[in-house]
Amino acid sequence: MTDRAELLYDARNTLGEGPWWDSNNGCLCWTDITDKKIHRLEPNSGEHQSVSMTQEVGAFVPARDGGFICAMRDGLYRYDPTLQSAVQIVEIEADLPGNRFNDGKCDAAGRFWAGTMDEKEEGPSGALYCLEADLGCRQVLTDVTISNGLAWSADNRTMYYIDSTTREVVAFDYDLGTGNVAAPRTVIRIGDDEGLPDGMTIDREGMLWIAIWGGGKVVRFNPATGERLQTVAVAASHVTSCAFGGELLDELYITTARQGLSERQLIDEPNAGGVFRFKTATQGFATVPFGG
Repeated sequence: MTDRAELLYDARNTLGEGPWWDSNNGCLCWTDITDKKIHRLEPNSGEHQSVSMTQEVGAFVPARDGGFICAMRDGLYRYDPTLQSAVQIVEIEADLPGNRFNDGKCDAAGRFWAGTMDEKEEGPSGALYCLEADLGCRQVLTDVTISNGLAWSADNRTMYYIDSTTREVVAFDYDLGTGNVAAPRTVIRIGDDEGLPDGMTIDREGMLWIAIWGGGKVVRFNPATGERLQTVAVAASHVTSCAFGGELLDELYITTARQGLSERQLIDEPNAGGVFRFKTATQGFATVPFGG
């Protein structure tokens, strides 16, 4: 049986991405990369706010000391929402103007992980970076085409990562103390005929929820066996990412995109670019803020 997500907010995002739940304020945050906006939605009241940014924001996360850390086109920034100003922390890939940041999130130690991609998706010119709490930044993986989903196991001994064009989820041994990764191995593969794995999240049972770009769905997998456990249909073919939220962290919030759809497809998918919600039988983890 296939479950179905409900449309929560008709955002009409060109490229909605990177959702995360703000437990302090009971709201959902996400970015529209192409439209250079970050969004905030209070699901119960429907109150919505957005802020226009000067560059594409591939991902952003709350910072422990306030404001946000943003992975923007040309580097990592600290953004002050009160002043609506962004200050660059580190410039990234200045020699690759066709690249931009895509997905990102923090590990349990408060490190911000974010990756880049060739905007034209023509080759593996991207990389995965890690911003430490002391603002030191290091490149961890190279030869990435579309850097996407990230997740960590509850015991923080495994990191999961998606480079979309590989159609694989790769697991690494993870050292939370150092942030080092080792022993990569493929744990999930998405079929050639069902779309590309995009963003993902993990639940408290250790199962991965993976958004399928071009597939109109989110699929729950057991990374220990590769078994498909549940499929959640979404009324938009370009599903980009998902995150747990709500008071009990048992609601899956799903972002989608209009980008890449033909005029005919947009007619057939009037809710493309919307934010969807699905009530799960499990729970996720609270958003971890950046530690610096």
